[in-house]
Amino acid sequence: MSISPAQCRAARALLDMYQVTLAHKAVVPRDLLADFEAGVRYPSESNPSAIRTALEEAGVMFLVEDTEGGLGVRLEVEAVRKA
Repeated sequence: MSISPAQCRAARALLDMYQVTLAHKAVVPRDLLADFEAGVRYPSESNPSAIRTALEEAGVMFLVEDTEGGLGVRLEVEAVRKA
């Protein structure tokens, strides 16, 4: 399952995580991450999956589309307690 650029930006904001930190954790180039978040380019499927996995490991939950087509993110309760 993939993620949108907006979900990536929102997830980083929830975690107060810099792009360079996420890029390091996901093992992707920072410029690729920046371009993805800006909507300039959409990388191959393995990169968004690695980004999503890194964010999930940090405590982000990705919300599936609701009946109105919305997507979202939130922090897991345990991640909030650790912060």
